[in-house]
Amino acid sequence: MLSPRFFKKIESTVGKLILLASEDKLIEIKFDRLTVNGELSENVEENSELPIFLDTEVQLDEYFRGKRKSFSIPIILNGTEFQQKVWKQLQSIPYGETISYQELAEKIGDKKKARAVGAANGKNSIPIIVPCHRVISKDGSLGGFGGGVPVKRYLLEMERRVFVKK
Repeated sequence: MLSPRFFKKIESTVGKLILLASEDKLIEIKFDRLTVNGELSENVEENSELPIFLDTEVQLDEYFRGKRKSFSIPIILNGTEFQQKVWKQLQSIPYGETISYQELAEKIGDKKKARAVGAANGKNSIPIIVPCHRVISKDGSLGGFGGGVPVKRYLLEMERRVFVKK
């Protein structure tokens, strides 16, 4: 399990984000308002010029401006084998579309694991880039999101607007 060594804070349309990375791979995106007093629990140093951060910032900016639908950032997702399966499937959900937790569970082989899929979704350390916001409840309600339901709603509406235009 690789721990982050560096961080950078950036501004986005959904608020301040904290990017955490190794030398060359993104490990985590945190919503700044969810950190304790803005402090990081990890022993990491700030490095705003690290190429992985510069690339991530550019690609996130393009995404928020509706110019990017997928990401080409090297990432590391630390988790169990089951979580890895869920996160891989998340990355295959098309831009501007949603699926239910149950549908996602079916895609990884067991429709009865919708709750486990929801739990794995909640452990996704790289939201937006690994688009856990595209998973909703079977009844169409949004369910949860690490950045908060208003941010999830914003991301889905933004993607739908861009998707419909294209």
